[in-house]
Amino acid sequence: MLTGLHIAVIGGDARQLEVIRKLTELDAKVTLIGFEQLDSGFTSASKELIADAGFEELDAILLPVPGTNNEGVVDTIFSNEKVVLTKELLERTPEHCIIYSGISNSYLDGIIAASNRKLVKLFERDDVAIYNSIPTVEGTIMMVIQHTEYTIHNSKVAVLGLGRTGMSVARTFHNLGAKVKVGARRSEHIARIVEMGVEAFEFKNIEDALKDVDVVINTVPTLIVTASVISKLQSHALIIDLASKPGGTDFRYAEKRGIKALLAPGLPGIVAPKTAGQIIANVLTQLLKQELDKRKEQPK
Repeated sequence: MLTGLHIAVIGGDARQLEVIRKLTELDAKVTLIGFEQLDSGFTSASKELIADAGFEELDAILLPVPGTNNEGVVDTIFSNEKVVLTKELLERTPEHCIIYSGISNSYLDGIIAASNRKLVKLFERDDVAIYNSIPTVEGTIMMVIQHTEYTIHNSKVAVLGLGRTGMSVARTFHNLGAKVKVGARRSEHIARIVEMGVEAFEFKNIEDALKDVDVVINTVPTLIVTASVISKLQSHALIIDLASKPGGTDFRYAEKRGIKALLAPGLPGIVAPKTAGQIIANVLTQLLKQELDKRKEQPK
């Protein structure tokens, strides 16, 4: 149980509803900011405007998966209010208050450091990333089917990166009968790709490796599908970029050349928001319980 904890959920999409449901079931005191248009029966949670919320009482703050943008604005699909998280708001929280977010950026890192608070990036955890790779793969399959005129079976698919998402994507497309090749930089990743029974290539050879593929699936969050790479692709090739914004693809040049390139971060929240929300809720409540146990163990 989370009795005694006061948690603010600030903004977010349908995934946050599962988190709110879990928190209230575990008896946490929940304040919703950026949810005034939500009508989902969370009678035990209170709705507040950010200017009126009691940040002085909070034990934890949960931000949406993207955190904030570079101006501190938090996405709020259940509100018309512009919600901005500032250093001044964080400084009003108790020193023990922990901020949870999916990912971060320079703005969020900056106000966290300036206010001397702790930030937990949930999507940097192996368990969250691996669980999330399941709906990500399903969403990627859906996008490939929607945007191509050929079957996945026997098509040539290149996956860039063998992280937690890349491994799941490569394995699934291989199991669906695609001719999969995977690009990586580290030697141990190349070895793992070979062990998986698919073709491996190093990123330094990316232009040659991608020139005959039908689908490119990128998971690398830095520019890797460059204009030079795109210029070598077949005209019918499809690029799906799963990396966080702005992705790892030169979308301007892809459009110029007539190559369909789709930036698709956050697929779990689009194709399976209930499952994606449950993944976040389960890990978050586990972390909150650990923090609550630590506080109980501290001498008074």
